[in-house]
Order: sequence, then C-alpha cells, then structure tokens
Amino acid sequence: MTTEAPLTTAPVGGAVKKVTTPAAAAKKKLSSPWASLAAIVIAVLWTVPTFGLLVTSFRPEADIKKTGWWTFFSNPLVTFENYEAVFGAEEGVNLADYFLNSLIITIPSVIIPLFLASLAAYAFAWMNFPGKNLLFIVIFALQIVPLQVTLIPLLTFFVDAGLAGTFWTVWLAHSTFALPLAIYLLHNFIKEVPSSLIEAARIDGAGHVSIFFRVLLPLLTPALAAFGIFQFLWVWNDLLVALTFTGPQISPITVQLSNMTGTRGTAWYLLSAGAFVSMVVPVTVFLLLQRYFVRGLLAGSVKG
Repeated sequence: MTTEAPLTTAPVGGAVKKVTTPAAAAKKKLSSPWASLAAIVIAVLWTVPTFGLLVTSFRPEADIKKTGWWTFFSNPLVTFENYEAVFGAEEGVNLADYFLNSLIITIPSVIIPLFLASLAAYAFAWMNFPGKNLLFIVIFALQIVPLQVTLIPLLTFFVDAGLAGTFWTVWLAHSTFALPLAIYLLHNFIKEVPSSLIEAARIDGAGHVSIFFRVLLPLLTPALAAFGIFQFLWVWNDLLVALTFTGPQISPITVQLSNMTGTRGTAWYLLSAGAFVSMVVPVTVFLLLQRYFVRGLLAGSVKG
C-alpha cells in the first residue's frame, strides 16, 4: 500500500507571507498600549465631572454656594436635604412625577421601534419583493434627514388627529425617528446569520413567521440590546421632542430640569441632585448591557 504526501504550495521566493484580516488589524490597534492609555484618560475625564456632581448633590446649600465640590474632602458635611427638596412637592419641584413620566415615555419608545425594525430587517435580509433594494436605500438615507424639519408637520398631524397632549405623540415621534437606524443595524446583524440555517428551517417546513420568531429572534439578542440601549439613552435624555409634543402633565424629567434652570435662580443648588437623579437610570442600563452594545454596533462592520 502506498501513501501520498500532502501537496504543499511553496510561496514564491521561499518566504511565507502572513495575511492579516481587517478584523485582526482593528483588534490589534484597539488592544495596543496607546489605545488602552487613551481609553483610561477618556474614562477619567468622563468620571471626574460625574463624581463632582454626585458629591455636590450631598453637600449643604451654604457649602455649595461658597466653595467648589473638591473642598468637600477638607470639610466633609453630608446632607440629604437636596434630594428631599427635589422630590418634595412643597418645594415646587417634585421630580418623582416627572421621573415616572420619563419611564412611561421611554419604555414604549424603545419597544415599538425594536419590534417594527426587527420585522422590517428580516424582510430586507431574507425576503424578495419588488423594489427591495431601492426601498432599503431610501430608509438608509432617511438617517441624514434633520429631526428639526419634521417637528412642525408631525405636530400638525397629531393636533388634527386629536392626539395632542397625550403620550402617543412622543411614542410615535420617537419611534418614527428611530426606525431608519434600527432597520439598518438589525439588517446588518441578520445578514450575518448563515444561509444554511435558514434553508434548514425551510426544509423542515418553517415559514417566514416561524423562522423569524423561533430561529432568528433568539440570535438577535446582542443587536436588539445594542439598539435598545442607544434608543433608551436618546429618549431618556431628549429635551427637544419633549418640549414640542408633551404638555405640563406628561413632561419628562428633562423638561423639569430645564425649567429649574430658568425659573429657580435662587435654588440652583438643587440642580445637582436633580441632574444626578436623571443620570442614574441611563447609566445603570448602559453598564448592565454594554457588552451587547458593542457587539451589536459592530455587527456586519468587518469581515474576518
């Protein structure tokens, strides 16, 4: 019995040339010592003002008005009066109601575009219909349309439809503005799913609905979480849309903080406590889901 040695192809000149993929090159650059140092510097620059805001929110009114937050360490006086004031109705602030309004506005404004965009992304990725490519280009181009040019037409439409002064106005507005980016991100992620997986499901008799909900939806967790974080941060911190479409009874916390800036000149020290209250929820959400955020945003960006 004879055996044949495996064929090998010697490179020209006898030198082996190592091929570096774009993904490997990007990973090498991002993991270099200089990149790590830059990340640490950025993290410190971002954290110091936030830490100063936290310290200020617990300082007495007299200390806030006289000295900077860094003097807290030489005279560490702590009080909860600022938080009691911003949550107390007797002070005229009562952030608790506005905090609840922000939750009521933000949660549906995240869920609605996630649901609609995931269905549309699947259709663009795995279904054939006339004008698919042109429609996808149009949706992608809508990302560059300025938000401001749509506010008056949308407001006019909501008034004519009898929706003015309700939560539906901000839910529909935020969902409409979010759909182009959501469809684009989810489409990139869905296109990375191996076609053999879809074909196997079709051979087993699964239709589009079954493939989406039973096969693809469990795989979409990173992308859904990534866009969910992005949309949550955008809606929670939004002021322009809230000022345009909400009324006094359904205003979010950002509107009340803006009112405190303009109308409570003698109680400006309460802004530190109010601002930190508005920061707690989005920072917590981002820290809990940040790994999905990075994975979802990079989906389809490089091929390794």
